[in-house]
Amino acid sequence: MLHIGCHLSSSRGFAAMGRQALELGADTFQFFTRNPRGSRARELDTADAAALTALLQAHQFAPILAHAPYTLNLCSAEAQTRAFARETMADDLRRMEFLPGQYYNFHPGSHVGQGMEAGIAFIAEALNALLTPDQSTTVLLETMAGKGSEVGGRFEELREILSRVTLREKVGICLDTCHVSDAGYDIAGDLDGVLSEFDRVVGLSHLKAVHLNDSKNPLESHKDRHACIGEGTLGLEALVRVVRHPALQALPFCLETPNELPGYAKEIALLRSLSE
Repeated sequence: MLHIGCHLSSSRGFAAMGRQALELGADTFQFFTRNPRGSRARELDTADAAALTALLQAHQFAPILAHAPYTLNLCSAEAQTRAFARETMADDLRRMEFLPGQYYNFHPGSHVGQGMEAGIAFIAEALNALLTPDQSTTVLLETMAGKGSEVGGRFEELREILSRVTLREKVGICLDTCHVSDAGYDIAGDLDGVLSEFDRVVGLSHLKAVHLNDSKNPLESHKDRHACIGEGTLGLEALVRVVRHPALQALPFCLETPNELPGYAKEIALLRSLSE
């Protein structure tokens, strides 16, 4: 069974997102924990969170994804920026416990000239400070396109972060199809090879979710510009192979394509129709 959804706005509240997902034909979704370009989070409505939890259980949703703001950088060269990222993530993870058992996805960050080793060390150090044994949320590092000084463009970088995290069972990976292609992994031409490489380097047991996006740029472009399904360089057939792959079928797929809600509904219906 294909578990698929899209990115939804949290402005109307938690339960409203769940109802909207159902209207779109989705059984998972993603939302930003707060303004993606800022730092403020709306006041937590615990009753609304409980209502969403009940809806997710009643309709047998796959895990949903909360996405950290883009502004967070756990491996910045500036201590103040790193501290801000930690404080924000700590608050997000505290709030996520009111939606137990879900995923919290974040971009690993950019080392901004310090070097990859320093960036990896800062990220792992932060995760070790943030993760707790009793949390129900799994924290996901997202695969990146490798632009500039981004950390996470290579599977080896993600493995190195995971290897330094003490509570390994609390972390995983979210694979973004646009990002990995832009990073140089040929998922359109050799999906089996890419997944075998991921399994060899990181381990497929650590893969918890997929961002399903086409790409506006060619393989190894290091650009990170998403396209609608079937309208980019990956193409519809390649992305259908992703959702149909036996190693991925149990995972939640979230669309981050440049769409409004009607476009998301069409993509969800299309992929469901082609997933069997």
